[in-house]
Amino acid sequence: MKEQLLKINQVEINTESFGNPKDPAVLLIMGAMSSLDWWDEEFCQRLADEGRFVIRYDNRDLGKSTVYEQGTSNYTITDLADDAIGILDAYSIQKAHVTGMSLGGMIGQIMAVKNPERILSLSIIASSVFGTAQAELPQMNQCILDHHSKSASVDWSDRESSITYLAEGWKTLSGAKPFEKERMYLLAEREYSRAKQIQSRFNYILLGGGEEYLDRMEEIDVPTVIIHGTDDPALPFEHGRALAKAIPHAELVSLEGTGHEIHSADWGIIIESVIKVSSTR
Repeated sequence: MKEQLLKINQVEINTESFGNPKDPAVLLIMGAMSSLDWWDEEFCQRLADEGRFVIRYDNRDLGKSTVYEQGTSNYTITDLADDAIGILDAYSIQKAHVTGMSLGGMIGQIMAVKNPERILSLSIIASSVFGTAQAELPQMNQCILDHHSKSASVDWSDRESSITYLAEGWKTLSGAKPFEKERMYLLAEREYSRAKQIQSRFNYILLGGGEEYLDRMEEIDVPTVIIHGTDDPALPFEHGRALAKAIPHAELVSLEGTGHEIHSADWGIIIESVIKVSSTR
């Protein structure tokens, strides 16, 4: 694993790469309020071992990347898509395969519409349509909102309570598969330890923009796989099904009993799906 802090679009973006730079590139984009840590190092290495050059990174307001004052809005979802293209530029990658989780999947959709010449394939995990149809689909489970409502009462200077809050947040996102408590606490501890300012993650509540790319999924002209858990409490399975219908020729891969998560029990099928779609070009 190699870490780099890149200057992109007048901000600093922290990246980590795995594998041989000569192999086809796979850019991993994590969801809202989640640092690169939630792409497990072992997952990234296993993907790299399949002959891919893997890059994971901290979006703005997360990890070691540029952070802003809590409660402020300084960028749009389109800016985040531009940051992802900037990472490819910094690594001298002309074309890449993009794998996005949740918000990361929507960022990937914008990239494929705005910069089609740079995207070879899309693997979209636990995400939804970037369009007006999303409002008509089943909404987020109340328990997730209830958990986040407690964030204001967390003493973020207290390491133990902060890590507990972060890890237990993933419990509200889990599905029928057993909650991986030990793994989630280890990843939460790493995220807390790396973060320049952990509370900045909540600036994603204010994220907007991208209106010019709404409802343009039919323009996406790259091999696409939609990977979605059947027990997702944040973006229920209907979101994945709708996205698979919206993107031409997209394949839908269902993860039985999986929630809004990248459960280690699913790593095999997720990696297999990413390799398959990234081998078509």
